[in-house]
Amino acid sequence: MARARDLLDEYRAKRDFAQTSEPDGGTPSESGNIFVVQKHDATRLHYDFRLEYEGVLKSWAVTRGPSTDPADKRLAVRTEDHPLDYATFEGTIPKGQYGGGTVMLWDFGTWEPIEEPKAGFKSGKLKVRLDGERMKGDWALIRMKAKPGDKRENWLLIKEHDSFATDGKGEAILDTDTSVSTGRAMDAIASGKKPKRLTKSTAKALPKFVEPQLATLVDDVPVGKDWLFEMKYDGYRCIAAISGDTVKLYTRHGHDWTEKFASLVAPLSKVTKGSALIDGEICAFNADGKTDFSTLKAALSDGGPLVFFAFDLLERDGKSLRNLPLVDRKKALEELIGTRERHDAIQLSPDIEGKGQEVFDAICKAGLEGVIAKKASAEYLSGRAKTWLKIKCTLRQEFIIVGWSPSEKRKGVFASLLLATEEDGKLVYRGRVGTGFSDQTREDLQKLLDAAARKSAPLTGVPSQMSRNARWVTPRHLAEIAYTEQTPDGVLRHPSFLGLREDKPAKGVALEKPTKVTSPRTKRSTPGAKLTDDAGIAAAEKAGIKLTSPDKLLYPGQGVTKAKLAAYYAAVVDAMLPYITDHPLSLVRCPGGRAKQCFFQKHDTGGFSQGMHSIAITEKDGTSDDYFTLNGLDGLLAGVQMGVLEFHIWGSRRDDIEKPDRLVFDIDPDEGLDFADVKSAALDIRDRLADIGLKTFPMATGGKGIHVIAPLTRSAEWPEVKAFASGFAKHLAETQPDRYTATLSKKARKGKLFVDYLRNERGSTAIAPYSTRAREGAPCAVPLSWDELDDLKQANGFSLDAAAERATGPDPWQGYGKVRQSLPKTFK
Repeated sequence: MARARDLLDEYRAKRDFAQTSEPDGGTPSESGNIFVVQKHDATRLHYDFRLEYEGVLKSWAVTRGPSTDPADKRLAVRTEDHPLDYATFEGTIPKGQYGGGTVMLWDFGTWEPIEEPKAGFKSGKLKVRLDGERMKGDWALIRMKAKPGDKRENWLLIKEHDSFATDGKGEAILDTDTSVSTGRAMDAIASGKKPKRLTKSTAKALPKFVEPQLATLVDDVPVGKDWLFEMKYDGYRCIAAISGDTVKLYTRHGHDWTEKFASLVAPLSKVTKGSALIDGEICAFNADGKTDFSTLKAALSDGGPLVFFAFDLLERDGKSLRNLPLVDRKKALEELIGTRERHDAIQLSPDIEGKGQEVFDAICKAGLEGVIAKKASAEYLSGRAKTWLKIKCTLRQEFIIVGWSPSEKRKGVFASLLLATEEDGKLVYRGRVGTGFSDQTREDLQKLLDAAARKSAPLTGVPSQMSRNARWVTPRHLAEIAYTEQTPDGVLRHPSFLGLREDKPAKGVALEKPTKVTSPRTKRSTPGAKLTDDAGIAAAEKAGIKLTSPDKLLYPGQGVTKAKLAAYYAAVVDAMLPYITDHPLSLVRCPGGRAKQCFFQKHDTGGFSQGMHSIAITEKDGTSDDYFTLNGLDGLLAGVQMGVLEFHIWGSRRDDIEKPDRLVFDIDPDEGLDFADVKSAALDIRDRLADIGLKTFPMATGGKGIHVIAPLTRSAEWPEVKAFASGFAKHLAETQPDRYTATLSKKARKGKLFVDYLRNERGSTAIAPYSTRAREGAPCAVPLSWDELDDLKQANGFSLDAAAERATGPDPWQGYGKVRQSLPKTFK
């Protein structure tokens, strides 16, 4: 938040916080994308329009208030940045204080950039999409050309042409003139009248959409007390975002379907006065009291009753719960939803611990679709994961509609739909379906088919008797199909149409194939991956390291277990050891996995296996401390066992601590700079060091930047190496001040590349080649050749599999260990 505090200097200088109740801008939590409009009756009535950006609220005073008519260009005068906690401020600023007058929270919501915001602020053309209580859709902020005497930047706030624009009626948006937070009018706020209603969290950002966790299809019911079993509902997956009275309902792909599910908005808005993000399924009951997809489609068409089955709680009052075990999330969800009547539109999805086969048999006997098995101890993982499994009583899934066969009985409608799935980027024919349609359904579907008509077939392999009279369509629609089995060549037997799926795109829909349920110890990594849990367990046993809980997820987002991480280090050990052996180490440990608390550990306080060694190093004050060091795979795996996700090395080795064997420059870009800027800087530093006799090697750090590394003969000591590195970095900054900075502070880095020379001092460390990083995506630090740099897209683009593959190929640092070069006497 240091950057935000710097931006708030002007805000604080104008206010006496002993007199005004406005927030002083401490360290509020960031939501990342809120916007707020505050009606402000100061010397002149205006509306303050604010967007969250760079940790503050960027602010404009709109003199006449916003207009939804694109023809209206409202003057918006740029004012000082405000703190994030100002977004909930409503009240009266005392007379005599800056901005004295009444402030109403007139609108609140979230925003997203239509174009890159950093460039927009710089060019003076900022385009945003608003989702507030009152301001919605696309808007533009255009900076006007400065005139002599202007004390502030003058911008224009303009509504873009979209479905929310109202030609000729732009000022109607101002007719609703009460607080979105308290319901009070300006005079009620000014008099201090208590609000008639107080929705605590309508002045909070609506929780952001989170990609849902998906279940993996298996053919056996898992066994064990750690599994919870729920009924598999026959409906639309839905992520419900709630903030007080505001509700947004999203499909599994993040599409806003609030209007389609409008009948659920009111009951969901009563779930909490705070905010929540709930995962669930929207269903409709048929006459037999079962959830049925056809009934759901009919209910959406004719306004029939819907029910929302809540089965997971992802966020509560701004705090993410996704890292908690499922049982804890379920408990929090039960407390939130409470006891419900059977006819209530909101229901808590019940689960049963263990007894999976009994649950499955009973559900199948009742004619329902199947069960979902969920691991009680598992975190919530977006995307498909094996901690959620689905076991179906009958076979059914979505298929892509690629064409239709005309009916011989009814003119103008189809007899059957031709179906396909996408396998390895190509459409594969899966047969046709001719049952399950009502007359009205056929007519409605035919309109969609006619609109998507095309002359040529979008796939090959359709039998000639089918293709001879077929009519083809662009593959954009999905049909939910039930069937009994598949032929050996993958064509459906006895298929039946259940409904059209409008909540999912047709692209990428493949044939679901069940996998075998495996125990945690024998669970394998993602199909096609080169690193497996089995390989990691075997490597650890061979190295004499015992891996406890080998299936523990260290990178939840990628499904990387402790065992798979062990397999990775076993794969890269030969390439990694030359650069890490005998160097003192600092470790980043994340015992609970990347998404939980991590800490930096320099000193060996015990607890590691025998592969991790200690070396006593004398500190500056004369005392001695034990540091880590290793010289084999057993040391790396000892680190894995203790939750080490990053290995950082000193620039010297244990046999001569005071004399570095390498020089490191870390190029750290300011936010908003392109990676191309980083690459260009690396080449510049390479060339400048080459001019003074130093051969260098680049490394992608697995973060944002690149390390430029020069191996050294061990002759100079730390003070001399640090002085050289400091002088070189400062010389870069002096000769190209618009491009580089050698100053650590965030304020000095604005729009620049920080050339970090501070790694070249005694006790400082840098990430080791081939080390993993404790970051989203499980990236690795990877050595590069200079020839590769031009095609590199990002510094964190090497996954475990990609890094392991490189480690077994040609060494990009060929000749590194044979370089003999001393520290130059000058950096110019």
